Amino acid sequence: MAQKCDVVVVGGGISGLSAAKLLTEAGLNVVLLEANDRVGGRTFTVKNKQVKYVDLGGAYVGPTQNRLLRLSKELGIETYKVNEVEQLIHHVKIPNEAPWKAPHAEEWDRMTMQDFIDKICWTKAAKSFATLFVNVDVTSEPHEVSALWFLWYVKQCGGTARIFSTTNGGQERKFVGGSGQISEKIMERLGGRVKLKKPVVRIDQSGENVVVETLDHELYEGKYVISAIPPVLCLKIHFNPPLPPMRNQLINRIPMGSVIKCIVYYKETFWRKKGYCGTMMIEDEDAAIGLTLDDTKPDGSFPAIIGFILARKCRRLTNLTKEERKTRLCELYAKVLGSEEALHPVHYEEKNWCEEQYSGGCYTAYFPPGVMTQYGRILRQPIGKIYFAGTETATEWSGYMEGAIQAGERAAREVLFAMKKIPDTEIWKPEPESIDVPALPITTTFWERNLPSVPGLLKLIGFSTFFTSVAAAGLFAYRKGLLVRN
Repeated sequence: MAQKCDVVVVGGGISGLSAAKLLTEAGLNVVLLEANDRVGGRTFTVKNKQVKYVDLGGAYVGPTQNRLLRLSKELGIETYKVNEVEQLIHHVKIPNEAPWKAPHAEEWDRMTMQDFIDKICWTKAAKSFATLFVNVDVTSEPHEVSALWFLWYVKQCGGTARIFSTTNGGQERKFVGGSGQISEKIMERLGGRVKLKKPVVRIDQSGENVVVETLDHELYEGKYVISAIPPVLCLKIHFNPPLPPMRNQLINRIPMGSVIKCIVYYKETFWRKKGYCGTMMIEDEDAAIGLTLDDTKPDGSFPAIIGFILARKCRRLTNLTKEERKTRLCELYAKVLGSEEALHPVHYEEKNWCEEQYSGGCYTAYFPPGVMTQYGRILRQPIGKIYFAGTETATEWSGYMEGAIQAGERAAREVLFAMKKIPDTEIWKPEPESIDVPALPITTTFWERNLPSVPGLLKLIGFSTFFTSVAAAGLFAYRKGLLVRN
């Protein structure tokens, strides 16, 4: 016998929980089905005596991420500032909601970011830094991703300055107590509506209502379904009637990025004594880590450096043991920071997102060449009574917690509109700027504004300054002791 409700939400990450929260507050009867034994999806906060708390998944929040700031404030979760790193600049004419309508969309979508880098960057140093930039932003390789998709991804996050910066950028703050609290506190509010350990294996909308079946053969019947899982995970679900051809093709074409998140704990913040903030961009093919940040608690306790093993390096090192990876990291930090203290950690935590069967990877799904222009239009398109959330469907900060909330709330309002509870003008609601964390203007130096460029080449592909400024930022980071080139 099926449990009946108004809406079944599939996926207990921040996007699905945001959708369920909004619908419940609108007075609907909602059931949320989560495959794992916890909520949070690609956010995951571990708590123990060695670390107090640590985010092994999504962690950061900053200016312009106003939905996340609003939700965390509502839930009573405070933020704190992370140490400062350098800024970059970016400008490109790609519409957030429809990148396939960009002036050079098909041309850019046929190109990989590697093609783009090879055309724009003339020096080995610039190419190396541009590759690191792609690795860090989307946990993928330049040859794997569409230039159109990557340029859109950076643009809808506010540009290179906003996406890559700490101060006034996407990594400005973290949550006191960890980002996992967001999902946990929403689950508390939803109470028994959240069902854990319930992987969905079948969605049947051949009848008047939609029937959702879980792996343990429980049935849930709703008027509507919201799918809030990464698109590729729909391959684990049997649909009746079958998915339309283009949707079926889409979910076979957008894989997940590859990353292992690693945190090394030390007795003290020895790097600060040497004048380093803990941020390192390491350009060395033999180095496991490309980017690090200081992960010490705001009160100075639990000194730590967080590092990301990205893309090709993640796939290369995924078969090592946890202890072997820790040793490699400590040896690397000792070399880069010039300190023996780096060889003597007191604790180590890591999360290999490639082994998570209910996320498939992290941070986000990426679009290979040709996919955005051919399939992008159907990413948010409902199928009968099934609506789609998940951070990949967002138009602002897609791939981030902010994007997950935008997508979840938008999908929930699509359902409310379908039920004639709101007008269609309320589906897409702009978010007021956070009073507590306002966005400051992106400022540039004289040198960043007046770097040498290649006007003819840039005009040829219709693209304004991008990797010239990325190379400049690398130069400034190098001069400030943040960039290590071996």
